[in-house]
Amino acid sequence: MATSGRCRRRHGEPRSPIAVRRHASSTTASSTTAVEGRYTASTAFFEAIWDAGITHCFVNLGSDHPAILEAMVQGKGKTNFPRIITCPNEMVAMSMADGYARVTNKPQCVLIHVDVGTQGLGAAVHNASAGRAPVFVFCGQSAFTQEGELRGTRTEWSQWMQDVPDQKAIVSQYCRYTAEVKTGLNIKQMINRGIQIARSQPQGPVYLCASREVLEQEMEPYQVRQRQWQPVELGGLPEHAAADVAEALAGAKLPLLITGYGGRRHEVPGALAKLADAVPALRVIDAGGSDMSFPANHPAWLGLRYAVDGSVPEADVIVVLDCDMPWVPTLGKPNEDAKIFQIDVDPLKPSMQLYYFEAEGRYRADTLTAVQQITRALRQHGPAVNAPGHPTHTEAGEQRRASHEKRIAHIEKTSVPHEDGTIGAGYLARVLKTLVPEDTIYAVEAVTTTTAIHDALQLSKPGTYLNCGGTGLGWSGGATLGIKLATDAEAGGVNKGQFVVQIVGDGTYMFSVPSSVYWIAGRYDISVLTIVLNNKGWHAPRRSLLLVHPDGPASRATNADVHIALDPPPDYAGIARAASHGKIHALRVDRAESLEDVLREAVERVKAGTAAVVDCAIR
Repeated sequence: MATSGRCRRRHGEPRSPIAVRRHASSTTASSTTAVEGRYTASTAFFEAIWDAGITHCFVNLGSDHPAILEAMVQGKGKTNFPRIITCPNEMVAMSMADGYARVTNKPQCVLIHVDVGTQGLGAAVHNASAGRAPVFVFCGQSAFTQEGELRGTRTEWSQWMQDVPDQKAIVSQYCRYTAEVKTGLNIKQMINRGIQIARSQPQGPVYLCASREVLEQEMEPYQVRQRQWQPVELGGLPEHAAADVAEALAGAKLPLLITGYGGRRHEVPGALAKLADAVPALRVIDAGGSDMSFPANHPAWLGLRYAVDGSVPEADVIVVLDCDMPWVPTLGKPNEDAKIFQIDVDPLKPSMQLYYFEAEGRYRADTLTAVQQITRALRQHGPAVNAPGHPTHTEAGEQRRASHEKRIAHIEKTSVPHEDGTIGAGYLARVLKTLVPEDTIYAVEAVTTTTAIHDALQLSKPGTYLNCGGTGLGWSGGATLGIKLATDAEAGGVNKGQFVVQIVGDGTYMFSVPSSVYWIAGRYDISVLTIVLNNKGWHAPRRSLLLVHPDGPASRATNADVHIALDPPPDYAGIARAASHGKIHALRVDRAESLEDVLREAVERVKAGTAAVVDCAIR
């Protein structure tokens, strides 16, 4: 029997106009053709993030985004609309926003879909949380109606599969704030609240979600007063605390300062150098909180050390400044008589279930302000009376300078090719530094060779060194693109920003989803240099093994026997070239005598506007 024309429905239309209810400020859901220029919650979403300072959206779109797609098309060509970057993988999208935010301190947006897209963020959410990166994640939800009650009602079978009890719970323990936007009428306030929390210390990711019906909601345009949504500001130390820390440092024989995130604010390394000038015996450890926090050319520099260094047990005064993990007690903890002070934007670390160390005082304070207060207190009151046997300030300064010179000489001696002509990570970093601009930004995710690379680079310019800060391997692929995108945007155009280098281990490179990373690099002309340290496997698990079972049978097994070998290795540079449709310049090097020429060629290609990947065999 023929079907009546009036009863025939196209796929996706509401079942019956009779079942459609009219929202007070919307057209009926039975209208399948959007009104040109209609103002919806999705329109308001893009207005809100732009007004809040977000200039880039890293997107992976899905069935929950019809209204978002409409708003994107309406916003195309507008000067006050975020730039949309298509990301074939959600972890890469999140890592790009992470890298961008770390360099500029300006949150960027990750736009993903439903529960599966949220899960696709993977370890990148951990990294943004641990690395204190202010990232704004916005996600759609499956529709909450199924019979055509509202525009956005369910139209595809997948929307039943994606209807989970608590979508926010997937990432809530890693986020500073999670919430559902339940109406378009306050979507701008909800967005600004989320971004305000992301920007307030301790900074980190936030996650908002909204259903299809909410994103489709039509409404009257409105604005919020943007100046009233600034992040919360921290103050400095109590007056007595600055005096107490200053007195302890001045009277110490072997004072030590350990910092992790100090360099996130580029004024802090210089302020720490002034503090070290005022306390000639003071030495400074960068504990790997993801930034260049102290200049290598200062005699107080002890380099990057991940919570393990001989200076910790010998110190008589320790200041833990904005650092999550200053030492591993089983590998070297402070002596019982040491005076310890903790100054941090988040001193109690409530997100860590097991975390403690003894301290004379703990203070929640702005890092820069606290350092400046302590330095002023030292200068105003002068050094405390030295204990018997304490060297004079002049002698302390000379001893520290001699120790620094000895450290630098040792690094230079060890950052050379191996006797058989193979390449070490330290030698690679030393050669690379001579070939790139002075203000190059290094994004390093090399795991077992990070310390050697950091030592060899010996950087002194704030903002030129970044690492993950967390432990979710694969951060550097997307982060490097985000860093370069940020420097180009700040400088006013493609390839006008700083030179950016990614140094990544081979196993970590695989975690970074290179097929997605280098498709994006090719698609958007993001010219970065990637150096893959190819040692044919994951060496970090072996290091962990030896710390627990140094003499066990696995300690004598091969990498293949313990299943951490990547041998034969993939064609790492070839993967990038294929993903970019041949645009990426791919190189290989395995001998020290060829390293400089290969790196020089790669650097010149990147300067000319083409991303390059160097597969470098190391031992």
